Amino acid sequence: QVQLVESGGGLVQPGGSLRLSCAASGIIFSINAMGWYRQAPGKQRELVATITSGGATNYADPVRDRFTISRDGAKNTVYLQMNSLKPEDTAEYYCNVDVGWARTEYWGQGTQVTVSS
Repeated sequence: QVQLVESGGGLVQPGGSLRLSCAASGIIFSINAMGWYRQAPGKQRELVATITSGGATNYADPVRDRFTISRDGAKNTVYLQMNSLKPEDTAEYYCNVDVGWARTEYWGQGTQVTVSS
């Protein structure tokens, strides 16, 4: 059974930093990519950043140059370093994993990030 366990969310002041982690377990097939998405109240879930097994990264424009995605392949863990946080970054952040030739996707339970003074 595949499980994605996220951690690192919380309350931070504008301009602050947080680091999210997501550890995947129970994965039998190879991981194609891992990523982070977010959903603010009343809005659709949106891409934040992804990283492939080869290390190629992709960022949404609002977070480019402020957020950094990385992964530890040996631990099946993906990280999101978030700097210069803004109130508009407030959302539930979800980890996503793309697995195998069928490109099956799995989601974490979400971790709340709140940016407020």
